[in-house]
Amino acid sequence: MSNTLYVSDHPLVKHKLAKLRDTKTKSKQFRDLIREIAVLLAYEGSRKCELKSVTISTPVADAPGEVFKNTIALVPILRAGLGMLEGTLEVLPFAVTWHLGLYRNEETLQPVQYYNKMREEQVSQAGTVFVLDPMLATGGSLVAAIKTVKDKGAKNVKVLSILAAPEGVKRVQSEFPDVEIYLAGLDERLNDVGYIVPGLGDAGDRQYGTD
Repeated sequence: MSNTLYVSDHPLVKHKLAKLRDTKTKSKQFRDLIREIAVLLAYEGSRKCELKSVTISTPVADAPGEVFKNTIALVPILRAGLGMLEGTLEVLPFAVTWHLGLYRNEETLQPVQYYNKMREEQVSQAGTVFVLDPMLATGGSLVAAIKTVKDKGAKNVKVLSILAAPEGVKRVQSEFPDVEIYLAGLDERLNDVGYIVPGLGDAGDRQYGTD
């Protein structure tokens, strides 16, 4: 495993991921599990964020402390990435959010952008930008998203995803070797239509009951 790829081995993540995969899991529980796994991934993904020293006043006396030094930004890829946003904000409530609309053309498997209001002067000032997308399949959407934020000036980009296929991971790493990828699970392969195997189906459809 490369030094930019992190696959969780935490028992809680493994348990929740098994429930997430199950065809018997309904939309409400599916959304809850996505949020809960996002909490755990955000905890791991923020481990290397830079801190600064501060002095705070407790009810007893002043005390030294450490807080995040720079702005943390979240970029959920619409629509499936929205499911991870709530959980990530639970861990990083001070983060700013920039939505990015992408969908995959089912014939070409290429991403098409339809929403982006990020401003370069804001993105370039962020200390860390987390791109949120539950499924890293072909890698097309994530590569497009990473390119978008980097073109806007992002210097430190990390990916939080629930599941990935080796093909997608390889593509992201080959194009952006500096980007760290945090996963709940790494599956076997892609099938002929670009779905992760064994996977969990379409994360967006299963979250919103449109499958």
